[in-house]
Amino acid sequence: MTLGVVLSGGGARGAYEAGVLSYVFGDLPRATGHVPQIKLICGTSVGAVNGAFLASVADDPIAGMSRLIDLWTGLSLKDIFDFSVRHASRIYRVLLGSEQSAGVGLLDSKPMSSMIGREVNWRRLSRNIENGCIDALTVSTTQVSTGRTVVWVETAPGVTSPYSLPGGVIMRKDKIHPEHVLASAAIPLLFPPVLIGSDLYCEGGLRLNTPMAPAIHFGAERLLVVGMATPVGIHGSIPALAPGRAPGATFLLGKVLNAFMLDHVTTDLEELRRMNQMIEAGERAYGPEFMSKVNTELIKAGHLPRRQVQAFAVRPSLDIGRLAGEHLRKNARRFNTELGKTFLRLLDIGEGADADLASYLLFDGDFATRLVDLGRRDAEAKRDELADFLFGTQDP
Repeated sequence: MTLGVVLSGGGARGAYEAGVLSYVFGDLPRATGHVPQIKLICGTSVGAVNGAFLASVADDPIAGMSRLIDLWTGLSLKDIFDFSVRHASRIYRVLLGSEQSAGVGLLDSKPMSSMIGREVNWRRLSRNIENGCIDALTVSTTQVSTGRTVVWVETAPGVTSPYSLPGGVIMRKDKIHPEHVLASAAIPLLFPPVLIGSDLYCEGGLRLNTPMAPAIHFGAERLLVVGMATPVGIHGSIPALAPGRAPGATFLLGKVLNAFMLDHVTTDLEELRRMNQMIEAGERAYGPEFMSKVNTELIKAGHLPRRQVQAFAVRPSLDIGRLAGEHLRKNARRFNTELGKTFLRLLDIGEGADADLASYLLFDGDFATRLVDLGRRDAEAKRDELADFLFGTQDP
């Protein structure tokens, strides 16, 4: 059964994703003797970064995951972006636009661009796709001029891709390069949009943060989904804002990013569950030929056929926004030096519990280590279910 890996966006929260991947493609294979045979990798935003790296080591994922963890836990803020009073002074250009063809952002993303170009083995990535080690890699972006989602896809020889997906999502076949990944991770206002060809593209998670649809339409029958959404019902007693304190723009931006980039995974998984239930009910009512007949009619009408797709999701057991707030408060003196007081104020950790915006931008090795460990623990807590999902009847 074809296995697809779906990697969500979330900025610095991607360290959690890396922790899950390191367990699935590192610790679990060492313990079971089986390596998951992935054929599709679909990523958005930082999920596109992790996805491109995974595609580049798909021929030897155990060793590759060790390198991915080293990259995350060795990060410092200067490896990802630059910020100074000079950058803060140009916020008017971010708000009002610029005559520069590539656009501007509050943060300078040149360090991130260099890191992505340097740390992902792009030649090896293309080789892994060309020789069929994986069938396809997709990277989701948003076209700035139209607001439409554009999914860039690189496929193995003989693998066909649909022209479009439901919801007006456009598929474009191309060699995946650093600019595609950088565009997918370019959070609006914070990072400048990226020029690909003659158009500007930015954060892919605005409409397709959990890119399950591309994997499904490429034929995945099982989906391993890594989400980074704040769990429901674990907020505890500490208020997000201190009593009587009005939210600032950055506090609200953090909540907006959560709504755009994190909350879709629950809806998408629920929709997939309902589709599977409908197919099962149809087959019980009308027999095993039910879906064959339905798909015949769908194909006649120009639609893609339907089938059951099983999904296994790993999501944080702790609120990452609160972990970011704790980390910033605990290390406030160090970050006053590294970030500068202006940027620290922009992060708005405030007096409450949440630091959602900070959780997207806190590319700090110590914070990443905490998230990597959390990702590993959450995946390990589902070890038996995970092994059964990935390896089926094989004896783990």
